Formats: sequence, structure tokens, C-alpha cells
Amino acid sequence: QAQLAESGGGLVQPGGSLRLSCAASGFPLVAYAIGWFRQAPGKKREGLGCIYRNGDYVNYAQSVKGRFTIFRGDDKNTGYLQMTDLNTEDTAVYYCAARLRSCGGYDYNYWGQGAQVTVSS
Repeated sequence: QAQLAESGGGLVQPGGSLRLSCAASGFPLVAYAIGWFRQAPGKKREGLGCIYRNGDYVNYAQSVKGRFTIFRGDDKNTGYLQMTDLNTEDTAVYYCAARLRSCGGYDYNYWGQGAQVTVSS
């Protein structure tokens, strides 16, 4: 069964950093673009950015540009979301998603189960 899973969530203090990972089983993530999203309580799901298959191009939402970095592992089969200078407004459940060939909106083939990130002192 094809699945996608995030890992690395947790509790972090304001100003801190955290890295989330995204790994696939049952399908080759290397053939998919990887998108990152988050959803805070009571808010709509927000797209954070997406990295294309070869890792050469990434687009970011304005809300995280300069603080968050999306990249792929050397084998292109794992995705990462590096988050820095976190603040309480970044508290949310974070999701990775895989879309065949290219990035695009919210129409993704696979979604992870989500990882909780809580920013609090």
C-alpha cells in the first residue's frame, strides 16, 4: 500500500528551529513533486511550498519565505522542511504531499498523516 509519512514534529521554543522529514513507501517519491502544507486549529489548510522532482526549483508561500527551506535528500527520495525562527503562529499540523511530476495547488496524489508542531515557551 502506497503511503507517505512525516516525522520530526514536536515542541519548540519561539525563535527555535525544527526539521520535518517526508518519506514514502510503496511508490517512488523521486518521481513526484513534494508539497508542504500546514493547518492550524480553526484555520484552512495553507500551502507552504513545493519542490519539483529534480529539486532544482522550489516555490514558497510569502508567509514562510526566508524562514523555511524545502529540499530533497541526495537520492531525491526523501523530502525535508527546515523551519527556523519559529513563532507561536507557526503552531499547526504539518503535512507533506506528493504529486506526480509537478507541483500544483492542492491536487496531490498522496498525503501524509500530519505532524504536530507546537511553538511555545
